[in-house]
Amino acid sequence: MRLSLFRIMIALLAFAGAAFASDLDLRQLNGLESRVEFWKKVFTQYGQDDVILHDRANVHLIYDVVKDDAVESRTAQVKRGLQEIAANLKTPENLSPAARQIRSAIVDSGIPVSASTIEQLRGNIHTQRGIKERFRDGIVRSGRYVDSFRETFAKEGVPAAIALLPLVESSFENQAFSTAGAAGIWQFTRGTGRLYMRVSGKVDERLDPAKATNAAARLLRDNYKALGSWPLAITAYNHGRAGMMRAKEAAGPELPSIIDNYRGRLFGYASANFFSEFVAAVQVYENYTQHFGELVLDKPGGTITPTIVAARPRQAAAAVSDKYKVRKGDTLGRIARQFDTTIRELMAKNNLRNATIYAGQILAIE
Repeated sequence: MRLSLFRIMIALLAFAGAAFASDLDLRQLNGLESRVEFWKKVFTQYGQDDVILHDRANVHLIYDVVKDDAVESRTAQVKRGLQEIAANLKTPENLSPAARQIRSAIVDSGIPVSASTIEQLRGNIHTQRGIKERFRDGIVRSGRYVDSFRETFAKEGVPAAIALLPLVESSFENQAFSTAGAAGIWQFTRGTGRLYMRVSGKVDERLDPAKATNAAARLLRDNYKALGSWPLAITAYNHGRAGMMRAKEAAGPELPSIIDNYRGRLFGYASANFFSEFVAAVQVYENYTQHFGELVLDKPGGTITPTIVAARPRQAAAAVSDKYKVRKGDTLGRIARQFDTTIRELMAKNNLRNATIYAGQILAIE
């Protein structure tokens, strides 16, 4: 009798785990479709030399795609065009060709042309670098790991699709280190890593793909238990569980509502887009031949070449905040582009009266 009860309990736990893991439908985007499409372009159309000028909140509103040396001049031109649109709200026929093109982009993006909207757009111009090459390389590297990662996630009751999250975090590069102190395929910071594995001066299991994957699965499962949905649990991987609990309390349980209405101090561009990036990554991965042609994926156990990967502009694996130490030759504009923020936001976060910075200065990024 005791043995039978034990078997029943095991069966119930297995059933519960399966139901737990199935609660993720990436087809139900509920208003995030335009964000997902933007990130698919970042992953497949624009390369490392392309800088996308777009709106920080309405990310799908793209003004232009330029090279590094044209960012500042083109941004100034877009601002002038928006100012011209504001001055000709009732007489759009008087707009110059450049301003008319910007106005058409706004209308085509489904954004109303009004005085208040144009004022918001003028302060919201943002840059995003394309990562087509990096994303393609990540798909190739994924062949070493993705099957085993999916198995680990399934055992922990986490949807197997989330095993592709490293496409966004590290491009499946195990020796990836960020300037925020995150490491490994799953980009754990030291603090968060210590909650789920051994991280010390002698042992750093963040660089052990199997152990880090198990840790990531348990972290995501804990996020889900606390937040009640996978979109919030995945966003919490970037923004932190406590931060997302505050966001949920303030703006409700739906991620689109949180993105539109929550104004938490640390809930910025990176956190607002993290889930959409993930969905876009999965969609591209599932149809990668349409975007990159036939690729020969690495095989499990293949040779790993250590590489230092530039930090993605996000709070890696639930870090509380990001700091950046200014280096010789840095400008506030360059740092803003590196971390996908604006000069205005950096100045506000760091109480700067002007854009002057100095080597060794510590800046709060997000």
